[in-house]
Amino acid sequence: MTHPFSLTGKVALVTGSSKGIGRAIAEQFAALGAKVVISSRKADTCDAVAADIRAAGGEALAVACHVGDKQALHRLVEQVEQHWGGIDILVCNAATNPVYGPTAEMTDEAWDKILDTNVKGTFWLCNRVLPGMAERGGGKVILLSSIAALRGNPVIGTYGVSKAAEAALARNLAVEWGPHNIQVNSIAPGLIRTDFAKALLDNPARLQQAEQRTPLRRVGEPEDIAGVALFLASRASAYVTGQMIIADGGEMIC
Repeated sequence: MTHPFSLTGKVALVTGSSKGIGRAIAEQFAALGAKVVISSRKADTCDAVAADIRAAGGEALAVACHVGDKQALHRLVEQVEQHWGGIDILVCNAATNPVYGPTAEMTDEAWDKILDTNVKGTFWLCNRVLPGMAERGGGKVILLSSIAALRGNPVIGTYGVSKAAEAALARNLAVEWGPHNIQVNSIAPGLIRTDFAKALLDNPARLQQAEQRTPLRRVGEPEDIAGVALFLASRASAYVTGQMIIADGGEMIC
């Protein structure tokens, strides 16, 4: 029997995969045999990550794309289909949070940018990819939510709203596409060592506070989320759909 975590022969598209969590997921998938599509806004960074994966023995295709642009998303999928025939695994990881502060101070432009990129872009991409998955006999979709979707936050509240919407989108897509053998789930990371959390991580006092309120007494690494994504992308999770998996070192249980 095939190993339950093997992704051999699968084509995986990972958005926002030139760094951080997205890159860790793409590298993990490639190590388990998947053909991975590296995608983010800048072509040079995509090319560099794809080259590193190929140098490590994996298969990778680099396609630059802004997930807030519907036509660019359609071109992205078309390129993958032309190159590898279709998509078996979709990871919607790309997201933005350009402002910090209370919702009362949020401008319409900032609100629209966050919701358009994080929610509408995911909605567009899923609607473009899932019909092809169904034609291929099934597939896996993973949306990156956040623990910010589960509680209020005075500085990234709008980001949390967008991530709650993504978790709800995953549940609804799971219902709609389950009859086509497509499993759709979301991951809610806690504090992870990425550029997104750089301001907190670079402050020793705040970092210590964050570590102390987490049962595992550490912040997460991108590889911690990649492991959860691997489970959801593999045959091991064949009977798991519509779920939000929290990966936060236990922070939400305190």
